[in-house]
Amino acid sequence: MNETECCPRFDPAPWDGKLFEWNNKKFIKESVTSFLNMPLNFGGVMKKLDEQVRHAQANIQEGVCLSDHTSKWNMDVYLAVDKDIPDAENITFSGKFLSKVYEGPFQDTGKWCKDFEQYATNKGVSITKWYMWYTTCPKCAKKYGKNYVVIVAQVT
Repeated sequence: MNETECCPRFDPAPWDGKLFEWNNKKFIKESVTSFLNMPLNFGGVMKKLDEQVRHAQANIQEGVCLSDHTSKWNMDVYLAVDKDIPDAENITFSGKFLSKVYEGPFQDTGKWCKDFEQYATNKGVSITKWYMWYTTCPKCAKKYGKNYVVIVAQVT
């Protein structure tokens, strides 16, 4: 990554149509204020998380940052890290997960979710919890010419 980019270029291949298992995968959690599902302080929260990771001399894993839209007014974000981070809410994820990559404007999220539900059914799994991974900020998505979003769901 150089000074002119804030988000690394995303490679969809490792995440598109994958069924995988996480065993105590480490994340740190923070909340984002939303207004009708539109995040208001996402950049500030991401900056805070990045500073916590750097201060702990830790690393962000694969750029993974999962978003859980808990209401129209809140979104919890989970940033994958390689070790526990002091003064952060440390969380682990374990279980089977299914992921699928989508590309396009955020207004297509409803279509993507319906498609993902059908995709999971066709794979013979049931979704127990799902997350959105917005792989780049709007500025970098414009620069790269692609707005990739990954749906990652815990499944049984």
